[in-house]
Amino acid sequence: MIRLSTIGAAAVAVTVAASFSGSAWAANDKPYTEKWAPTEWGKDDKVGAPNRTTPAMVIKAAKLVKRGKVATLGKIYAGDAPAFGSRGWRMVIPGLPTGGTFGKHELVYNDEYLSTEIGQIGTQFDGPGHIGVRTSKGDFFYNGHKLEDADVTSYGMGPLGVEFVAQKGFVCRGVLLDAVALRGGDLQIPKKADPSDPGVITADDVKAMVKNQGIDPIGEGDCVFLHTGHGNLWHPSKWDTFDAAEKKRRVAAFNAGEPGFGISACEYLAERKIILTGADTWAVEAVGPGFGGERAEPFECHVQMMPRRGIWNLENMDLTQLVADKAYEFLFAWSPLKIKGGTGSPGNPVAMY
Repeated sequence: MIRLSTIGAAAVAVTVAASFSGSAWAANDKPYTEKWAPTEWGKDDKVGAPNRTTPAMVIKAAKLVKRGKVATLGKIYAGDAPAFGSRGWRMVIPGLPTGGTFGKHELVYNDEYLSTEIGQIGTQFDGPGHIGVRTSKGDFFYNGHKLEDADVTSYGMGPLGVEFVAQKGFVCRGVLLDAVALRGGDLQIPKKADPSDPGVITADDVKAMVKNQGIDPIGEGDCVFLHTGHGNLWHPSKWDTFDAAEKKRRVAAFNAGEPGFGISACEYLAERKIILTGADTWAVEAVGPGFGGERAEPFECHVQMMPRRGIWNLENMDLTQLVADKAYEFLFAWSPLKIKGGTGSPGNPVAMY
C-alpha cells in the first residue's frame, strides 16, 4: 500500500518555485500565446507522445534483439537512498509474520506497509500531472488541463492521472547516448548556465554521440537515455558496502546538481519526435547553479517536453550494463503502474538486445 506524504513535499515545492521566479505568484502565459493545447492528438488526449507508437515501430524495435541479453534498468528502493528535498521512503513489515497461522499446514504470511512520495524516489516516471506552468488563468498542465479544474483534487489528478499513459505503455527502440565516452570521463555538475560547460549536453553533443556510436539517427517513436556517470554515486551493486558517513557524503554529492541534457538537446529530440527521455540522474536535464542548465531558466527541459509536448521522463536509471555491453540500440519495454490519478510511477524498465 502506498500512502503519499504531501505536506512536506508541498512546502518544498512552494519554496523552490518561489526561489526560481522571485515570486511564487508570477505568471507565464506562453502555453496560451504559443498554443500548447490542444495537442496534435486532440483536446481529449491524456497520453501524449506515446501515441506515436505504431505496430510497425514495435516490430522494427523487436529486431534489435540479437544477443538474447536482458538488462533491468531500475535502481533499488531503499530508505537511505538519495531523494530530492524532504522526500523519503519508509517500509515496515509489521509482525514478522504479519499474519497466520492458517490450516493444518500452518501457513503464515508477511505484508509491508509503505509510506513514500513517488517523485524522486528510486527509478521513477514523470507523468502528465507532475509538471505544469503557472499562468494568469491558473496552473496549466498537459493538453490544457489545470489544477483548478473540478476533476483534479488532492485525491487524484483526474485526466492528468498516470493510468492513461500506463494503459498505452512504452515499447520502442531504446537509444543509449554515452556522454562519458564523449567527454572521456564522468560528467561533472555544471558550473555555469552555458552550452560550453562540459556538464551540459547540447544538440551538437547528441548528434556527435549518435555518429561516434555508429547507430541510426534518432527518430520518431524512439526512447532516448543519457549516461552521465553521475548515477554511479548511487550504484545499486555497491551501495550497501558503504558506511553511514560515506552514504551521507554521496547523497549530498548526488543531490547537489547534475550533468545532463541542455535545452538545445531537448528541443532537438522533440523535433525528432521521440516519446521518452531518461538518464542515470534525478532530473535527466542539466542542473547547475540556481537550478539552471544550458540557460539560466530552471528545469527548462521539463517544461518544454512534458506540459508542452507530452514527452515523458524516466529518472534515476541504472544504465551501467548497457554501457558495459556497448548496447547502444535495444528493444525497450516499460509501463508505469496504473495508479489512478497519480502524478508518476515507480518501476523497473527492461532493455532487450
